[in-house]
Formats: sequence, structure tokens, C-alpha cells
Amino acid sequence: MIPAMAKITFSLAFLLCVIIKCNGVNVDTISNDIRFKNVERHIDITSQLVKITSKITLENAGQKPAKNFLYAVESTTKNNLAFVGVKDNNNRDLRLVETTVKGHDGVKFWRVELKEPISVASSLVVTAEAIYTKSLVPYPTAITQQEDQLVKYNGNLYFFTPYHVTSQRTSVAMVTKTIESFTKVKPFTQQDGTILYGPYSNTGPFTEKELSIHYKNNSPFLTVTRLERLIEVSHWGNIAVEEKIEIEHTGAKLKGPFSRYDYQQDHHSGPASVRSYKTVLPASAADVYYRDTNGNISTSNMKIKKDSVELDLRPRYPLFGGWRSHYTLGYNVPSYEYLYHSGNEYLLKMRVVDHIFDDMQIDELVTKIVLPEGSTNVKINIPYSVTRLPDSLHYTYLDTKGRPVITFTKTNVVENHIQDFQLRYTFPRILMLQEPLLVVGFLYLLFLCVIIYVRLDFSIHKSEHPHKE
Repeated sequence: MIPAMAKITFSLAFLLCVIIKCNGVNVDTISNDIRFKNVERHIDITSQLVKITSKITLENAGQKPAKNFLYAVESTTKNNLAFVGVKDNNNRDLRLVETTVKGHDGVKFWRVELKEPISVASSLVVTAEAIYTKSLVPYPTAITQQEDQLVKYNGNLYFFTPYHVTSQRTSVAMVTKTIESFTKVKPFTQQDGTILYGPYSNTGPFTEKELSIHYKNNSPFLTVTRLERLIEVSHWGNIAVEEKIEIEHTGAKLKGPFSRYDYQQDHHSGPASVRSYKTVLPASAADVYYRDTNGNISTSNMKIKKDSVELDLRPRYPLFGGWRSHYTLGYNVPSYEYLYHSGNEYLLKMRVVDHIFDDMQIDELVTKIVLPEGSTNVKINIPYSVTRLPDSLHYTYLDTKGRPVITFTKTNVVENHIQDFQLRYTFPRILMLQEPLLVVGFLYLLFLCVIIYVRLDFSIHKSEHPHKE
């Protein structure tokens, strides 16, 4: 009876392990050996994004070396989090693994794996960066053409962590001195556009206290609601990139009529509107075009720099709160800068997305990569998580089976996501002769038909030859 029960227990335990492994759920526990000796936090709310940089001094109070620690985000802000990253004191990126902790279902956790373990009774300094979108709310929600834009920021006065924090300070930076109201918890100081909070001593795990600031912010509140990026690879020396961009001003909506005369005469009119913005393309970008459904948009300038091509894009009309625009931007780059090969094996290394404007935020990004016809064994590596969509085929001139299209999408994209993806595939080089042979074969058949046609006699009556006398 006992062996049977042991078998049943073992089977159930094995089945549970398999289920957890299949679901890919990581479960961690909060170590009492880790303490945050000091935290220096800087909150930047000068733009439409909220950028929080935290310098953390970790301390190992346990009896064995610590290989990792947990980084946590509040349940109230986790849906606005666009990017999180941690670096050590040598500016090396640390690996983050999304995980869970029993009893804290609403909190989002990452396990940060250290390059070298923290020895017993030792400390280590790391820097964490978190970027939040749509965390600044216009208040009031509608303004006239002449009014400044006021926004509200609601956050946590303390550094949110599952560990005990011995000492912490927080500084909040704004772009203006005009502050309507802010949370006042002693000790604090206000100087120009900066508010300093702390030091606060001995704060417990998961401590929260509302931090609210109401201030003037006329920075461009531009949101790319959808960006469709098409990368078409050719083995004949060119890679074509085209972006279809839908953009919206997500700041305070325009209340009342819009006067173009006042807008052009008074430079201070419409302080929260967007007249133009800069887009940065690769240095080798050529044949750049910028157009919408009405045709080319001539109100733009291009500046060629050493390491980039800078476009000063000016929409056909200024953008106020709630106003939208859409356009198409395209360019070509030489394939030798981004496409590498060894025999029949190819590697494409390009950006997932370009720099559209400073402090950009993209609600939905769809990237499509069109490979040459006949490409197989496609494998893609992206430095962060995306949603891979089903592969499809794209047909163009002289195609027979269609070109494979690799598609992936990501939401809540910011500048920190401007990183390279790597796409590997196999392409028999003999297939490069396919299109030239199709052209030659077509021309051969065409000329053959012409030759046959001119030699055929389609006349009904026979020609009469004169008789010799």
C-alpha cells in the first residue's frame, strides 16, 4: 500500500512540475537577506513621459552570497510601464526575468540576475531605469488656443520595493517654475523647477504614499497611435524601408475656435500645439520621401549629418489636443551595411523602429520584413518580448511562389526600444539567377513569336505572278 501511495504522490508532483514548466510561470520568494541600504531616485516629468532613475545600494545581510534580487512595480502603474532596465556599477546591462511572488498577485516583479554575487556583509550599487507612458494627465482636459497646458502627475512618494530601505531620497524635475500644487511631506525643499523629498529613514517593504504634482507642461504630447514599418530586403544591393504613421496630439483638447491668423501673427499663440518635430534616420538613408494621401508634403527639411540623417517634419497644419494626422515616410539603405552572409546563410541586422521624435511613445508597432523569394529556415531574435504574427507571402514583379513575410507587433514602445533585431535565413544563391532568366526567357519567347509571325502568310488570296511570254 505504501509503495502505491508513493507512486501516486510522485506522479502528482511530476505532473505539477510539468504544468508549471509548460505554462512558463516563474515563482520567487522575497529574501530577508537583501536590504536596500540607500536609494537615490530621480523622477523626470519634463516631457510627456515619466522617467524614473533609481540608484540603489544593495546590502547582503545573509550568511551566503546573493546572486539576484527582485525589482517591483506597483499595481496602479504597471499598465503604464513601457520599459524597465537595470545596470551594474560597470554600466553593464543585467538580465531581467519576469516572475511572480505568492501573495502579491497585483504587483509586477522581475528577478534581476547579477553578474557577480554579492558577498556576505558586502554591498553593490546598481541603477534601475523605468519609463512610463500616459502617466501625465491634462488638467484641465480642455484649453483655449492661448492657454498653457497644465498636467497632473500621480506617483509614489517612496521607492516601491519588497525589501527594507534604510534611507532614501527623491528628486522631481519639471520643465517650468509654474507649480500649482504638490505633495508636502517633510522634509522637502522646492527650488525653481525641482522638488527634493527626504531623506526618509527605515521604510518597510511595499510602502506606498501618494505623490501628486500639478504643474505647467507645454511639451509636445504626441502619440503614434499606429506605426506599420515595412522592410523589403533585396540581394541586389538595396533595402527599402517604408513607414505608415498615424499620429495624435494626446494633450489637453482645444476648446473653442482655432484662429490661423492669430497663430501666425503671435509666436506665443498655441503654446501646447505641435508645429514640427525631428525624425532621425540612418546615416546611409537615401531617396527619402514624405507624403500623405494628398501627395508630397513640401514643408519639411533634411539635414545630412555624420552619423544620421535628420528630418524636420512639419505637418500640413499645427496639431492641437485631439487633432490627428497620418503620413508615409520611406527611404532606401544599401544592403551591405545591414545584410551579412556566409555561403547560403544570411543575417539581417536592423533597427526594430526608428527615432520618430524626441520622447516618443507608440501605442502599436507592426514590423513586417519581406525576404527574397526562396528564403527558408527563418529565425528571428529580438532583444525584448514581442508578439509574433503568422508568416505570410508577398507577391511582386517576377515572383512565382511569393516572398516570405515575417511580422511581429509590440505595444507601448518608447525610445529605449530602438534596438537591433537579428534575422537569420537560408537562401540558395543560385536562385538569384531566377529573375534574370525569367526576363531572358520572356524576351526569347517574345522575339520567337515575332519571327514566326512575320514568316507566316495569313492572306486569303494567293498572289498572282506575271507569266513570261
